Amino acid sequence: MPRNRNTFSSLAAWRRRVLARAVQGGWRWVQQAGSVTAEHPGKLRFRRLGAGTRLAFPQGTVFGEPWIEIGECCIIAEQVTLTAGMLPDLDLGKDTVLTLGDGVVLGRGSHVIADAKVTIGSDTYCGPYVYITSTNHSYDDPDEPVGRQWPRSEPVSIGPGCWLGTGAVILPGARLGRNVVVAAGAVVRGEVPDHSVVAGAPAKVVRSWTPETGWQPPLRTPAPTPIPEHVTPEQLAALAVWEAQRAGSSESVPS
Repeated sequence: MPRNRNTFSSLAAWRRRVLARAVQGGWRWVQQAGSVTAEHPGKLRFRRLGAGTRLAFPQGTVFGEPWIEIGECCIIAEQVTLTAGMLPDLDLGKDTVLTLGDGVVLGRGSHVIADAKVTIGSDTYCGPYVYITSTNHSYDDPDEPVGRQWPRSEPVSIGPGCWLGTGAVILPGARLGRNVVVAAGAVVRGEVPDHSVVAGAPAKVVRSWTPETGWQPPLRTPAPTPIPEHVTPEQLAALAVWEAQRAGSSESVPS
């Protein structure tokens, strides 16, 4: 009897492994087939969708594509919302409303809502669940529900090379300069100078850089050592394996 029980247990475990591999392989195929690229845009018809750009599957809410331009080599993660206009099927005129430069990265679950013009500069990286909007609710009338009052809209501009941390919120009228760092959870409005770090709600400049003084306050950690130009991805992968093996060997040696 124990032998039969072990046999059934092994068979059930084998079936689970086979099923898991099939499901995982099927999901990877669905993700690959459902992603949006310039070569395979599906039903989405952007004004521009650059070469090397990919919108991961499943996509979030996307509408107003004829007024959206996305540059080359952008990464749009799963469940990212991209909208131009307040509602689908509106005529927004001849000008582009939402522009993403080359190399922009939008993390999982992020939202970019462009009722007025929104521009995100090249090589700007956004962590997960970043919210960028040119429209906000108004609450002028104390007797009318806020959701029924006409919203206010102002253009948003994010310069090239910025980093927006997880959960950052960029409000209407915000103008971020070049290479700005927005801390996780910060709520940004107004103008942010080039080479600044902002944090808080509302966000304030907590560190900035100028050619004369460098970073003020000074950085607390040394700059990372850059990877030499001649090193290949394969060499980096082999180095990571070697370091992991060495770490495992050192842990197995008794002290």
